[in-house]
Amino acid sequence: MKVRFGKIKRLEVISILMCIMLLLSGCQGAADDDKAAVEPKSDHLLIGMSIDSFLIERWQRDCDVFVSEVRAIDPNAEVNVQNANGDIDTQISQIKYLIEKGADVLVIVCIDSDGLGEAMKEAKEAGIPVIAYDRLINNSNVDLYISFDNEMVGTLMGEALVDSELENKKVLMLSGPTEDSNVSMIEKGFTKVMRDNDVEIIDNFHAAGWRAEEASGYLSQHTRELEDVDAIMCGNDNIATTVIRTLSESRLAGKIKIVGQDADLEACQRVVEGTQVMTVYKPVEKLAQNAARFAITLGNNTRFGTTTALKDVNETISDGTYNVPYYYIEPIAVNENNIDETIIESGFHTRDEVYLNVTD
Repeated sequence: MKVRFGKIKRLEVISILMCIMLLLSGCQGAADDDKAAVEPKSDHLLIGMSIDSFLIERWQRDCDVFVSEVRAIDPNAEVNVQNANGDIDTQISQIKYLIEKGADVLVIVCIDSDGLGEAMKEAKEAGIPVIAYDRLINNSNVDLYISFDNEMVGTLMGEALVDSELENKKVLMLSGPTEDSNVSMIEKGFTKVMRDNDVEIIDNFHAAGWRAEEASGYLSQHTRELEDVDAIMCGNDNIATTVIRTLSESRLAGKIKIVGQDADLEACQRVVEGTQVMTVYKPVEKLAQNAARFAITLGNNTRFGTTTALKDVNETISDGTYNVPYYYIEPIAVNENNIDETIIESGFHTRDEVYLNVTD
């Protein structure tokens, strides 16, 4: 009996020891899981950025500010910038390249709001968050859309023309491409102001790919129709520059009022010279800086497996299928009366640059 009792005790001791070992093993596994949840998947943050085209002046500025802000927040972060040169197929290839490279977050200035569906699906499948920068990517459920209040951009353009007095109450719209979702928002704001003030829009031409020469070609083919036109709403300042040159060739410069957006240097010079009524200033520094902050948060969520929320993002906007988080900044109408305080004091352009062609 003693022998049997001793065996039982030994069996109990072995069982207890095995239980302790299992418990310790389980605790170690939990510790490993916790460690995996906080250890980064890579040794530094990788942000992939695909830009429409640096041929448009403002995109270079946006990119420079974005990269500078990322480095200021995280000196070890890498920003891989790709320039699509206005070609949608190139942009798709770039996005796929950035996905394969293991980007922690993608920041995209899209060329075609409807053309990136498959690429966005691949990003989702790879677990990579996407920020749609300035232009909404439709039907793709991006993680953030950051831009300006684009409907207000159109409203400001319209109000500036109405305030400048339109004798015949006829205007022409030379807009950007329909593939850019911002264009329809701008047109909505502009056409409402025209409608509310009984101003006739004689036509609305869309320059494919934001190519200013297409707007110029349209004007050359419709010179006669311009005789009674009071003003032209230009989709951006690059189009406005080409339009004014074309009008000069037809001796119509100065007779037709011009508005644009982006506060390009030439446009600001024209504002103080009196050849452009206004331009819409969109503080790209604020946009790019906030985008950098959001990109780092989303990218680190990918790296560390966290779910940190985006601070100050309280709005949503429909991309056609989903309501996506939306962060926007108010644009500012710039004219000869406030250009010093809005453009020069902000450091967007210097006084010497803006007033280069103005003599005392």
